[in-house]
Parts: sequence; structure tokens; C-alpha cells
Amino acid sequence: MKKFTLSLCALVVLGAGAFAGTETYSKETAVVPQCPQWYADNEFNLSLSGVYAFTGSDWREDTFLGVDHAWGGALDAKYFVHRYFGFGVQGFLLSVNQQDFNGDEDSHAAGGVLGTFTLRFPISCSRFAPYVWVGGGGIWNGGDDFVNTAARLQTDDNDGRAMGQFGGGFEIRFTPNIGLINDFSWNVVEGTHNNFGMARTGLNFSF
Repeated sequence: MKKFTLSLCALVVLGAGAFAGTETYSKETAVVPQCPQWYADNEFNLSLSGVYAFTGSDWREDTFLGVDHAWGGALDAKYFVHRYFGFGVQGFLLSVNQQDFNGDEDSHAAGGVLGTFTLRFPISCSRFAPYVWVGGGGIWNGGDDFVNTAARLQTDDNDGRAMGQFGGGFEIRFTPNIGLINDFSWNVVEGTHNNFGMARTGLNFSF
């Protein structure tokens, strides 16, 4: 009986030692969701905007637009070789309705075309991206002036002048391909008393 009891104890001890060296566990890997990418590299952007412009000088002194404000539209095409910067072409038209001191009116469209360079700063994991840009080109169909001696509007619709532009704004993406843009630029036109500000609001389509 004593031999049977000792044998049973020995088997229990050996079995416990054998199971003590075996561990069973499970390891779960946490999955971190990726941020949605609203802005991409190698992205072509086409923007359509409404425009409001106002002259930097009093409309009686302005020698190009000759108005205190004007409304119009703009088309902006840009290619972002990197999500942070891109090159583009901008065109705009302004409806200029002038009136001289005698109440005579002249209505025409003034327009410009510029090459642009844009720096864009997408905020991580958000739809929001501020941007700034500079541009240079020309503006045409202005050149209207008030002659103090005659107090009458003189026009020169073929007057074209060099123009520089710098501005900033922001975009909010509804989807990776459609966004709302709002920006403001200051435009420096060749000559004196010709500069004007321009605000734009519109839609941007990215491809």
C-alpha cells in the first residue's frame, strides 16, 4: 500500500511539472484607423468662383478700373505636383459700370490672366486647408480715366497693363473631389492709382 501511494504521488508531481512548462495565451493586435486623405499628390484642381473687386484708390482717382467696386467671375486651374504646392493659371472677368461727373455711363468687361504658384497647408486628419499664392500676368480692357478739365469719361478699351497678385485663403473639402474655397488677393497693376482687392468664393473640383 505504501508503494502504491508513493508511486501515485510521484506521478502527480511529474504531471504537474510537465504542465507547468506550458503556457496558453492569446495576443490581440490593436488596429489604428488611418486618417482620411482629403488632399493628394499629383492632383489637378479646377475652381469656379464668384468675384467681388474694389479699387484701392477713390474711384475718381483710379486710372484703370475707374469704379469703386465691380462684380465678376474667375476660373482657376492648378496642378499640385505635391499635396503642399502647385502651379496654375488664373483668369477672371469683371463687369465695370462707370459713371462720370455728368452722369454719363460706360459699361464694359475688364479681364486678366495670370500664372500662379500656390502653397497649400492641409491640416492633418481634417477637411481644412489654408493656402497662399503669388501670381503675375496682365489685365486688359481698362484704361478708363476721368479728365478733370472736361469732367467726362474717356475710354481706351485696348489698354493692357502688367499685373502682379498675392493672396491667401482656405478650402474645405466636402469630399476628396469637391471643396469650397474662399480667398482674398491684392492686385498690383502697372501705373499709379490702379491697384485693387479681389475676394473670391466658389467650388473647387479635384481630379
